[in-house]
Amino acid sequence: MARTPSTMLELGTSAPAFTLTDPSSGREYSLSDFSGSKALLVAFICNHCPYVIHIIKEFVSLTHEFADQGLQVVAINSNDVENYADDSPEKMISFAADHGFDFPYLYDETQQTAKDYQAACTPDFYLFDANQKLVWRGQFDDARPRNDEPVTGNDMRAALEAILNDQPIPSEQKPSMGCNIKWKPGNEPSYYG
Repeated sequence: MARTPSTMLELGTSAPAFTLTDPSSGREYSLSDFSGSKALLVAFICNHCPYVIHIIKEFVSLTHEFADQGLQVVAINSNDVENYADDSPEKMISFAADHGFDFPYLYDETQQTAKDYQAACTPDFYLFDANQKLVWRGQFDDARPRNDEPVTGNDMRAALEAILNDQPIPSEQKPSMGCNIKWKPGNEPSYYG
Protein backbone atom coordinates (compact mmCIF):
# COMPACT_ATOMS: atom_id res chain seq x y z
CA MET A 1 0.00 0.00 0.00
CA ALA A 2 2.06 2.93 -1.31
CA ARG A 3 1.48 6.27 0.37
CA THR A 4 1.20 9.34 -1.83
CA PRO A 5 0.77 12.85 -0.38
CA SER A 6 -1.45 15.62 -1.72
CA THR A 7 0.26 18.26 -3.86
CA MET A 8 -1.38 20.96 -1.69
CA LEU A 9 -2.69 23.18 -4.48
CA GLU A 10 -2.01 26.86 -3.81
CA LEU A 11 -4.53 28.58 -1.54
CA GLY A 12 -6.59 31.21 -3.35
CA THR A 13 -6.74 29.14 -6.53
CA SER A 14 -10.11 29.37 -8.32
CA ALA A 15 -11.93 26.05 -8.51
CA PRO A 16 -11.13 24.54 -11.92
CA ALA A 17 -14.20 24.05 -14.08
CA PHE A 18 -15.45 20.56 -14.91
CA THR A 19 -18.34 18.80 -16.55
CA LEU A 20 -18.63 15.17 -15.45
CA THR A 21 -21.33 12.51 -15.18
CA ASP A 22 -22.72 10.86 -12.06
CA PRO A 23 -23.18 7.16 -12.98
CA SER A 24 -25.91 6.77 -10.31
CA SER A 25 -28.25 9.29 -11.92
CA GLY A 26 -26.79 9.63 -15.41
CA ARG A 27 -26.85 13.39 -14.79
CA GLU A 28 -24.05 15.65 -15.92
CA TYR A 29 -22.73 18.13 -13.36
CA SER A 30 -20.60 21.21 -13.93
CA LEU A 31 -18.81 23.42 -11.43
CA SER A 32 -21.50 26.06 -12.01
CA ASP A 33 -24.09 23.66 -10.51
CA PHE A 34 -22.40 24.26 -7.16
CA SER A 35 -22.34 28.05 -7.24
CA GLY A 36 -24.30 29.96 -4.65
CA SER A 37 -23.24 27.78 -1.74
CA LYS A 38 -21.34 29.07 1.26
CA ALA A 39 -18.71 26.37 0.77
CA LEU A 40 -17.90 23.64 -1.73
CA LEU A 41 -15.92 20.54 -0.82
CA VAL A 42 -14.41 18.64 -3.75
CA ALA A 43 -13.23 15.15 -2.78
CA PHE A 44 -11.17 12.91 -5.04
CA ILE A 45 -11.95 9.37 -3.90
CA CYS A 46 -12.43 5.90 -5.38
CA ASN A 47 -14.11 2.65 -4.45
CA HIS A 48 -11.18 0.36 -3.67
CA CYS A 49 -8.57 2.52 -1.90
CA PRO A 50 -7.94 1.35 1.69
CA TYR A 51 -7.44 4.99 2.79
CA VAL A 52 -10.86 5.97 1.44
CA ILE A 53 -12.55 2.87 2.84
CA HIS A 54 -10.97 3.62 6.24
CA ILE A 55 -12.65 7.04 6.55
CA ILE A 56 -15.71 6.84 4.29
CA LYS A 57 -18.31 6.26 7.01
CA GLU A 58 -17.14 9.27 9.04
CA PHE A 59 -16.67 11.38 5.90
CA VAL A 60 -20.27 10.83 4.80
CA SER A 61 -21.50 11.50 8.34
CA LEU A 62 -19.52 14.76 8.46
CA THR A 63 -20.86 15.95 5.10
CA HIS A 64 -24.43 15.17 6.22
CA GLU A 65 -23.87 17.14 9.41
CA PHE A 66 -22.81 20.30 7.56
CA ALA A 67 -25.16 20.07 4.57
CA ASP A 68 -27.85 22.28 6.12
CA GLN A 69 -25.25 24.93 7.03
CA GLY A 70 -24.43 25.76 3.42
CA LEU A 71 -21.93 23.06 2.47
CA GLN A 72 -22.14 21.44 -0.94
CA VAL A 73 -20.07 18.33 -1.69
CA VAL A 74 -18.98 16.64 -4.88
CA ALA A 75 -16.88 13.48 -5.01
CA ILE A 76 -14.86 12.56 -8.10
CA ASN A 77 -13.31 9.24 -9.17
CA SER A 78 -10.46 9.73 -11.65
CA ASN A 79 -8.91 6.25 -11.57
CA ASP A 80 -8.07 4.19 -14.66
CA VAL A 81 -10.94 1.69 -14.65
CA GLU A 82 -9.47 -0.51 -17.38
CA ASN A 83 -6.69 -1.55 -15.02
CA TYR A 84 -8.66 -1.05 -11.78
CA ALA A 85 -12.07 -2.55 -12.46
CA ASP A 86 -13.19 -2.08 -8.83
CA ASP A 87 -13.44 1.64 -9.61
CA SER A 88 -15.72 1.22 -12.62
CA PRO A 89 -18.79 3.46 -12.99
CA GLU A 90 -21.03 0.45 -12.24
CA LYS A 91 -19.22 -0.14 -8.96
CA MET A 92 -19.33 3.59 -8.18
CA ILE A 93 -23.13 3.28 -8.16
CA SER A 94 -22.96 0.48 -5.56
CA PHE A 95 -20.31 2.27 -3.49
CA ALA A 96 -22.38 5.46 -3.33
CA ALA A 97 -25.54 3.54 -2.39
CA ASP A 98 -23.81 1.33 0.18
CA HIS A 99 -22.36 4.37 1.96
CA GLY A 100 -25.41 6.66 1.76
CA PHE A 101 -23.96 9.38 -0.46
CA ASP A 102 -26.33 12.33 -0.74
CA PHE A 103 -23.92 14.19 -3.01
CA PRO A 104 -22.88 13.51 -6.61
CA TYR A 105 -20.10 10.97 -7.22
CA LEU A 106 -18.70 11.84 -10.63
CA TYR A 107 -16.57 9.85 -13.06
CA ASP A 108 -13.53 11.64 -14.51
CA GLU A 109 -12.89 9.29 -17.43
CA THR A 110 -10.25 11.45 -19.14
CA GLN A 111 -8.53 12.28 -15.82
CA GLN A 112 -8.39 15.91 -16.90
CA THR A 113 -10.28 17.12 -13.82
CA ALA A 114 -7.77 15.41 -11.53
CA LYS A 115 -4.97 17.11 -13.46
CA ASP A 116 -6.71 20.49 -13.26
CA TYR A 117 -6.97 20.16 -9.46
CA GLN A 118 -3.45 18.69 -9.22
CA ALA A 119 -5.01 15.76 -7.36
CA ALA A 120 -2.44 13.12 -6.47
CA CYS A 121 -4.04 10.70 -4.04
CA THR A 122 -7.26 9.19 -2.81
CA PRO A 123 -8.60 10.78 -0.76
CA ASP A 124 -7.60 14.32 -1.76
CA PHE A 125 -9.79 17.15 -0.42
CA TYR A 126 -10.30 20.76 -1.58
CA LEU A 127 -12.51 23.28 0.25
CA PHE A 128 -13.64 26.40 -1.62
CA ASP A 129 -15.40 29.49 -0.29
CA ALA A 130 -18.55 31.14 -1.66
CA ASN A 131 -16.45 32.69 -4.46
CA GLN A 132 -15.06 29.23 -5.27
CA LYS A 133 -11.55 30.20 -4.11
CA LEU A 134 -9.48 27.52 -2.39
CA VAL A 135 -9.29 28.14 1.36
CA TRP A 136 -8.27 24.71 2.68
CA ARG A 137 -6.84 21.47 1.38
CA GLY A 138 -5.51 18.66 3.44
CA GLN A 139 -6.10 15.51 5.37
CA PHE A 140 -9.35 14.32 6.86
CA ASP A 141 -7.52 13.55 10.12
CA ASP A 142 -4.48 11.61 11.35
CA ALA A 143 -6.13 8.17 10.95
CA ARG A 144 -4.60 5.77 8.44
CA PRO A 145 -5.45 2.12 7.72
CA ARG A 146 -2.39 0.89 9.61
CA ASN A 147 -2.24 3.21 12.60
CA ASP A 148 -4.22 3.33 15.81
CA GLU A 149 -5.51 6.90 15.40
CA PRO A 150 -9.32 7.12 15.62
CA VAL A 151 -11.22 8.29 12.55
CA THR A 152 -12.62 11.64 13.68
CA GLY A 153 -12.43 14.00 10.71
CA ASN A 154 -10.92 16.62 13.05
CA ASP A 155 -8.85 18.43 10.42
CA MET A 156 -11.73 18.71 7.98
CA ARG A 157 -14.23 19.52 10.74
CA ALA A 158 -12.10 22.48 11.90
CA ALA A 159 -11.97 23.86 8.34
CA LEU A 160 -15.71 23.37 7.76
CA GLU A 161 -16.69 24.95 11.07
CA ALA A 162 -14.46 27.93 10.33
CA ILE A 163 -15.71 28.64 6.81
CA LEU A 164 -19.37 28.08 7.64
CA ASN A 165 -19.15 30.35 10.71
CA ASP A 166 -17.15 33.10 8.99
CA GLN A 167 -14.10 32.38 11.14
CA PRO A 168 -10.43 32.24 10.07
CA ILE A 169 -9.50 28.99 8.33
CA PRO A 170 -6.88 26.96 10.25
CA SER A 171 -3.43 27.96 9.01
CA GLU A 172 -1.93 24.54 9.70
CA GLN A 173 -3.02 22.33 6.84
CA LYS A 174 -1.49 18.87 6.66
CA PRO A 175 -1.36 17.11 3.27
CA SER A 176 -3.83 14.34 2.69
CA MET A 177 -2.22 10.92 2.32
CA GLY A 178 -3.51 7.96 0.38
CA CYS A 179 -3.12 5.71 -2.62
CA ASN A 180 -1.92 7.43 -5.76
CA ILE A 181 -4.52 8.20 -8.39
CA LYS A 182 -4.35 5.35 -10.87
CA TRP A 183 -3.25 7.18 -13.99
CA LYS A 184 -3.83 5.67 -17.39
CA PRO A 185 -0.51 4.56 -18.89
CA GLY A 186 1.31 7.62 -20.23
CA ASN A 187 -1.21 10.00 -18.66
CA GLU A 188 0.73 10.82 -15.48
CA PRO A 189 0.81 14.61 -15.00
CA SER A 190 4.05 16.53 -14.71
CA TYR A 191 3.41 17.39 -11.04
CA TYR A 192 3.04 13.72 -10.15
CA GLY A 193 5.91 11.76 -8.59
